[in-house]
Amino acid sequence: MRRDDPAFPFRVIAGSHRPQSADYPAHVDQLLRQLLLTDPGERVCLPEFGCGLRRLVFAPQSEALEATVRMQVTHGVQSWLADQVQLTGVAVQAGASADASLGLAEGELLVSLEYVLVDTGGPRRLDVKVP
Repeated sequence: MRRDDPAFPFRVIAGSHRPQSADYPAHVDQLLRQLLLTDPGERVCLPEFGCGLRRLVFAPQSEALEATVRMQVTHGVQSWLADQVQLTGVAVQAGASADASLGLAEGELLVSLEYVLVDTGGPRRLDVKVP
């Protein structure tokens, strides 16, 4: 198991001047969050990286939108993080049609990922709000 994965966002520990690290499960959560919240073309050196979910928040909220989000997330995870996670489920809730207890505003999406860490075999869940 990896022990020296950098934390995101990158920060330095004041006393030691060393980069802050994150445990492996937290590091993978950070990688997934970066993938979901990055638009393709946003990174100059990796123009294909990202899922483009922010482009969809103003699309009409429907089953078609939810299917599109699931497809883009699945494709992104399989393309960029297949060596780290095995995706087992993707759920999408749109602001207008979501449960009020989630606190989603109009135009927001909540993407819930269920996955297994390849290195450890441990099941995980990550919820990402797309503003």
